[in-house]
Amino acid sequence: MPRPKEFDEEQALDAAMRTFWVNGYEATSTEDLCRATGLGRSSIYNTFSSKHELFKRALIRYTELMTAGQIALLDDGTRSPKDRLRGLFDAIIAGEVENRRDDRGIGCLTVNTTVELAGRDREAAELVERDQRRRLDALRAVIATGLRDGEFRSGRDPAELARFLNAVIAGIRVAGQGGADIPTLKAIADTALEAL
Repeated sequence: MPRPKEFDEEQALDAAMRTFWVNGYEATSTEDLCRATGLGRSSIYNTFSSKHELFKRALIRYTELMTAGQIALLDDGTRSPKDRLRGLFDAIIAGEVENRRDDRGIGCLTVNTTVELAGRDREAAELVERDQRRRLDALRAVIATGLRDGEFRSGRDPAELARFLNAVIAGIRVAGQGGADIPTLKAIADTALEAL
């Protein structure tokens, strides 16, 4: 008869997610994961089967948590499209501040994964692409509403503008990792909103 698990799998997954987020996939060792989760090597492998499988689950968890919050901001029909986008940028910048380490942001796990793995890890690339499609769809819908209502005046297609804002968000994450201060990150967001 197998022994019951004596740990909270979700808590271990969250700890692993944070470790991958801070260090990246390649730089995270099994020992790092053991320290972060409080689990032994055998518990990690018995539960998650491999470092790669644990990483995939951590990436899925990250996208579920982060994207759900972002989409909730974008879907808030009680706010104007511009206010929804401003709320999204404010939340992203607040996340950069909250997750600073040595005066630098740790970025976004999906952006970091794109840079580190997407070109050579098909499964990671598919997870990131699926998440990106969800975010782009939500951005496109808000922008289309803003254009229809005259709040935005750009002559560009909403899908193009959504890709632009998605790239700006990734740029904010990277700038935060590079040590950009909060006023700089806010200025980037303000410029993006003015472009609409």
